Amino acid sequence: MTHTSTIDFDAAQNLYELHAKLDLVKMKNGWAKPTPSLYPEPKRVFVPAHWQFKDARAALHTAGRLVSTEHAERRNLIMANPIPGNDYASVSTLVGAYQMVKAGEVARSHRHSPNAMRVILEGDEKAYTVVDGEAVAMMNGDVLLTPNGCYHGHDNQSARDAYWIDVLDVPLVQFLGPMFFQIHPDGAQALARVNPKSSMRFAYAEFVAELLRCEAQASGVKLMELGPPRLCTFDRFAVSLEEKQDWHCGKTTANHLFVVLQGRGVTRVEGREFNWQRGDMMAVPSWYEHQHTAHEKSLLIRVSDLPLLKMLHWDHWDPFLSV
Repeated sequence: MTHTSTIDFDAAQNLYELHAKLDLVKMKNGWAKPTPSLYPEPKRVFVPAHWQFKDARAALHTAGRLVSTEHAERRNLIMANPIPGNDYASVSTLVGAYQMVKAGEVARSHRHSPNAMRVILEGDEKAYTVVDGEAVAMMNGDVLLTPNGCYHGHDNQSARDAYWIDVLDVPLVQFLGPMFFQIHPDGAQALARVNPKSSMRFAYAEFVAELLRCEAQASGVKLMELGPPRLCTFDRFAVSLEEKQDWHCGKTTANHLFVVLQGRGVTRVEGREFNWQRGDMMAVPSWYEHQHTAHEKSLLIRVSDLPLLKMLHWDHWDPFLSV
């Protein structure tokens, strides 16, 4: 059976005219594309960035006076990567945000497609994240998980404001499309019980003690994964750096976020230099070589999308650089 196009392509006398006719049928040529679809190595769209807790804390303190939880689903500050046109993602697959819940305040429960975790910077034994009705205490340095689909909210029964950093895979979900978000029918989910041994909580005192018992990965550098449980789209590693110790990391296809839990130091990323201290957060996107140097004994939490890349067999390193 012969199909005849309604467009007279044979009338084209040159490529310019052919391209114009292709536009009429909503097609694009594959031989003269303005930008290539395939390239020798990953493009570096996102840039390395550094955010300071002292700025975030001061801004959130003021927001506590001006922004109620009734007017915003969460009182938080988005660490948007400083590239043109971006107002959300910290790196291509992940977003980091500083959040605060005031003393005596309850943030209603919701659930969503994205996975989430939080690193507690200023907590209290009476400040809770409520995950599916279970109250999980938020103590300084703790790392908490909120897998996708779990209802979660916050209940700060302490006498002081609580501050932490959230990490979510929202940019990935937005790009792929399967975004769902739902408020709990009761608004704030009732507490079923307080569970200090929740599997969703990595207690600071416990994981630091275990980390320090690990063998060094390099001189003065120890790494330990926090898990199980695990999330399928991003991981979390505790990293111990001895004073005046360098940790060199070669180029990799994985995106990284770093949170400083203890100490001071500097991170150098191909000509950029970030001086960090407790509570700060840094983004090192895919395909950037970087080096961390501790000015004093330091502890970092490193988050990356490596589990996702491994699942897709897209985890690669620059073979000419040490990892």
